[in-house]
Amino acid sequence: MRVKILLCIMCIFHLGNAQASDSTKVRKNLRFSILGGPGYTPDYGIVLGGSALFTFSTSPADSLLKRSVLPVSFAYMTSGGGTLIIKPQLFYNNDRFRIFGKALVGSAFDNYYGVGYKTNSERIRDRDSTEYRSVQMKVNPILMFRYKDSPLFIGGSFDVAHKYMKDPSEGIINDKDYINQGGDSTGLKINNIGIGFNMSFDTRDVPANAYSGLFLQLTGTFYSTILGSSSSFSSFKMDYRQFKQLKFIGERKILAWMINGNFTSGKVPITELSMLGSPFDLRGYYAGQYRDRHSASGIIEYRHMFNFGDATKLRHLASKLGFAIWSGAGAIAPDINKWSVILPNYGAGLRIELQPRMNFRLDVGRDSHDKQTLIYFNMTEAF
Repeated sequence: MRVKILLCIMCIFHLGNAQASDSTKVRKNLRFSILGGPGYTPDYGIVLGGSALFTFSTSPADSLLKRSVLPVSFAYMTSGGGTLIIKPQLFYNNDRFRIFGKALVGSAFDNYYGVGYKTNSERIRDRDSTEYRSVQMKVNPILMFRYKDSPLFIGGSFDVAHKYMKDPSEGIINDKDYINQGGDSTGLKINNIGIGFNMSFDTRDVPANAYSGLFLQLTGTFYSTILGSSSSFSSFKMDYRQFKQLKFIGERKILAWMINGNFTSGKVPITELSMLGSPFDLRGYYAGQYRDRHSASGIIEYRHMFNFGDATKLRHLASKLGFAIWSGAGAIAPDINKWSVILPNYGAGLRIELQPRMNFRLDVGRDSHDKQTLIYFNMTEAF
């Protein structure tokens, strides 16, 4: 069993949560929480990192407007390199206009297992077979406009990314797909520039941590050498999520489920193929461990926050704790009619409420296919 252990000495700061008061208390608009400290993983050695969560209203006078969320994750690897990831959810103008997306910059050791289920399942993860240094930069803003007064949003996106597979191991240098895309002993550089369309139907009460509602998003992105991409290809993504309050059990008891798919066509770079495994879906599979032209996965998750009341400080603090358990599965395919075996997944995690409806999570995910366990910590829920 391969175990990715993360031993963190955590420091939690509730900064920006103070309330100014005279005859009445006025809550400050900007709130932020920071969670971080040193850790250790077999992959990166000693890691210094953490997460910061900023929440605010773009229109404080509008009490009905959803609070915007700006989670920032950062890590420094003592073995060399680091990463910074920002995933904003910003709401404007009575929630008639939204800005979502992702920004990433990083340099860290990563692993490439080849393409296709057979290759992925047989390739051993180690320094001489799968390791390389991943140097990347990505900016992907998504602009969404509400259609009239409906829960339907329509918009577009722009994706710019530079990825460099540097210092490849011997196993990567001899990989046929890596060679076919121009990779050699010095590495492989890939530029992706594309424009996309986005359509979503969203009735979630709080997108960052929904208790009820439905979310369905369809995204198509088209990359072209005319725009400056290394190759021309396209990707189509479907993301469906639904949330149900289980009030017969108690308050803050949620059943959530998700189904998603990623389908590609054209001359797709190996870094942009559909992949399974991330902190936001099948937690337990290494990111990119299974990749091919198409992927699909589904998860069902139960989320439970404790309700001990506020009679004492101890009860108040205990009410900020909770847990989640989930089970899911996924598959990859080179062709829409040729899917791999099912890749099962399950796990459980701790929840700590840092701000109202904003949780820190520590998840332990199990990949029962390859008999490995991975640990994740992040701000906001997985989906």
